[in-house]
Amino acid sequence: MEDKKSIKYWSMSSDKVLEELNLTTDGLSSEDAKLRLQKYGENSIKDKKKTSGLILFLSQFKNPIIIILIIATLISAATGEWIDALIILAIVLGSAILSFFQEYSASNAIEKLRAKVQAKTIVLRDGKLIEIPSIKVVPGDIIKLSAGSLIPADGLILESLDFFVNQSVLTGESLPSEKESGIVAKDASMEERINCVFMGTNVHSGSATVMVIETGSDTEFGEIAKKLTLRPPETDFESGVRHFGYLLTKIMLILTLTVFAINVIFKRPPIDSLLFSVALAVGITPQLLPAIISITLSMGSRSMAKAGVIVRRLNAIENFGSMDVLCTDKTGTLTEGTIRLDGAMDFEGQSSDDVFRLAYINAKLQIGMTNSLDQTIIDAKDIDISNVKKQGEIAFDFTRKRLSVIVQDDNKTKMIVKGAFSSVLDICNSVQTRETQKSIDDTTLAKIQKSYADWSNQGIRVLGIAEKIITLKEKYVVEDEKDMVFMGFLLLFDHPKADVSKTIVELENKGVSLRIITGDNRLVATHTAQSVGLKVSGILTGSELMKLSDEALLNKIETTNLFAEVDPNQKERIIMTLKKRGHVVGYMGDGINDVPALYASDVSISVDNAVDVAKESADFVLMENSLKVLNNGIQLGRTTFSNTLKYILVTTSANFGNMFSMAGASLFLPFLPLLPKQILMINFLTDFPAINIARDSVDSEILEKPRRWDIGFIKRFMITFGLISSVFDYLTFTILFVGFKAQHGIFQSSWFVFSILTELLILLIMRTQKPFYKSKPAPILIYSVAIVGAITLILPYVRPINKILDIEPIRPLILIALFGIIVMYIITTETAKHYFYKSKWRDNNVNRKNKRIL
Repeated sequence: MEDKKSIKYWSMSSDKVLEELNLTTDGLSSEDAKLRLQKYGENSIKDKKKTSGLILFLSQFKNPIIIILIIATLISAATGEWIDALIILAIVLGSAILSFFQEYSASNAIEKLRAKVQAKTIVLRDGKLIEIPSIKVVPGDIIKLSAGSLIPADGLILESLDFFVNQSVLTGESLPSEKESGIVAKDASMEERINCVFMGTNVHSGSATVMVIETGSDTEFGEIAKKLTLRPPETDFESGVRHFGYLLTKIMLILTLTVFAINVIFKRPPIDSLLFSVALAVGITPQLLPAIISITLSMGSRSMAKAGVIVRRLNAIENFGSMDVLCTDKTGTLTEGTIRLDGAMDFEGQSSDDVFRLAYINAKLQIGMTNSLDQTIIDAKDIDISNVKKQGEIAFDFTRKRLSVIVQDDNKTKMIVKGAFSSVLDICNSVQTRETQKSIDDTTLAKIQKSYADWSNQGIRVLGIAEKIITLKEKYVVEDEKDMVFMGFLLLFDHPKADVSKTIVELENKGVSLRIITGDNRLVATHTAQSVGLKVSGILTGSELMKLSDEALLNKIETTNLFAEVDPNQKERIIMTLKKRGHVVGYMGDGINDVPALYASDVSISVDNAVDVAKESADFVLMENSLKVLNNGIQLGRTTFSNTLKYILVTTSANFGNMFSMAGASLFLPFLPLLPKQILMINFLTDFPAINIARDSVDSEILEKPRRWDIGFIKRFMITFGLISSVFDYLTFTILFVGFKAQHGIFQSSWFVFSILTELLILLIMRTQKPFYKSKPAPILIYSVAIVGAITLILPYVRPINKILDIEPIRPLILIALFGIIVMYIITTETAKHYFYKSKWRDNNVNRKNKRIL
């Protein structure tokens, strides 16, 4: 494979390419594949190297404010204040190490979870077909593709059968492209290379054997990726964090420049003033936010994994917490997913071996799409069809909803069609009775449709079986499916799950409404919905959807929770309409027909045994096809979302109040209220409890409804409780400076202790919307608060640490005064919290149409 880049393989015969590249159709040996993997690397367009620990550690210092602080500290050291400079650098380094270890651990855990649901490919190795992770595919591999396969690499088709590929991700073409072996011109464009497949596309129907030529970054998809920054769409939460970051940046810049300028005007040392100003900016920043988000999402993903939900895209967890509509097919989710064959019936409704034999031949010989339904037919009864020779196939697609095989049977060439009842009946003009064939008149049609309706009303899925004698020819097309003879019915049944009714109620109690979107007929779908306890508020079929304008559907979508007989594009349309109504929509699907809807949804969910393209499109993969597992995942997603917001609310309000107070105090005090190293030590000590918010418990009331990011709410929260904090800060300043005549040593020591204790206690108060004594924090949060609180109280009395930090022992009377202020602060904050949330819920009730409830 040394010169694979130099040949235009699409313009050569497959035999010539095999010869040029020294390959055979027997595939590679395991040893050869191992050597090629070492040479070409893993089959991925992403960076093959994991982010190293060093790079992750250095990224902790990428905050511009931290960089400015380090530069200012170095300047301070150069001017002789090297001891203070070393102390500040040590504190900054300690914070970085704390954040690094948490993120590094989270990153490793995430990688292990993602490996559980990676895409697989069937390859020919050592002369045998085996399944391997797609990232292990190498140039020279012979791979087998079928409907639903995600194409893992660029390659040349060696042989194919009714092979159609969806390559819209590369070409923009919405319709599948037919692919077949052959030769095209050297200068053929990507769209014109009908003998090639490309990485990132997927198989719509049919099957093929392909020789892999290019992998990873060398593929057409990889070449495009090199020119583009491939980034998934920004989630609602990410957008909120970004805008909130802009707000904090503005506050930091104004605060830093103003305080620095005033201190210089008051002729205070410039370096000290700069360090103080920058330390204030660091203090107001929720600098652990990236780490908290990473840790919280990582812990959420690990908890979800234990509950049977593998998270493929971490940022989607926030959307999981916001989801208020869940759309799903019924098979395997509401039902057991184990289809049982109830019988093969003729036109008269009598059991028929002939009808079963036709269904068996169709299921056994088709190779266009591997599916459980055909396997059910094959497993029902073993029939000897060794004398039947297959001559062709018209692959299944989700528009026709039927599959045809052409066979040589009893010296006759027959087309046997199996598919959705109405789809098969539409192409029939006669029916097989016990004695003869006769045309389908109104009476006959009514009898056929009555049988279908009776079975469907019992929840039985009905397929149609048809055949006709045809002339043998080289290729058959969809247009040949006409003038068929209706042979009979195939009856299939899938029992509803026993616990699904309870789960649907639990979802409704959590504010998540269920919509069923299925390709099955409305009678079966209605029966299944009713049997699992879903109250059907409205039904729309695919044919009715086609007649509805977008505006009409927008009005009708809220009162409709059952969609039947829909195709993949209609599923996508339903999802998009729900999103236009302001819902956060989840979609659960496992087939190639679900891919458009998975892409359109806010929260895409698949299952472990889904087709590759569905799993690759999904944000979450369920290890068990169950609404119960999904229900647990929603609760964990909301817990993760809640703890992330909890950190933002607590730290921004506390930091805003403290730093605003110190900035103001520096204007009238004859000394700095805190030294830069003391400010940074406060941040360092309070980081330990703050980082454990990721592990905190969440009140059950918070988990009852979907939650969404609301930057306006966070601003109001920050200003309200920040100002309350500032009022008590200035009260403390007054008592210390005026009442106790405290000078810089005692003042700074007292304020150092007061700041940490109030931030720790506010953390416990503001972590819940209930009175703090009615909500139990996680044990690790209580322990970390208690330990840091104890350390804070003894620091002023411990040598030489108190000398290093320039803090002094605090007189008992001052401590008593500080504790008195803290008690008043707690009571005031608790009271304000009660009225703040009371007014918030009142506002939400007034505007019920607003789904962005926090």
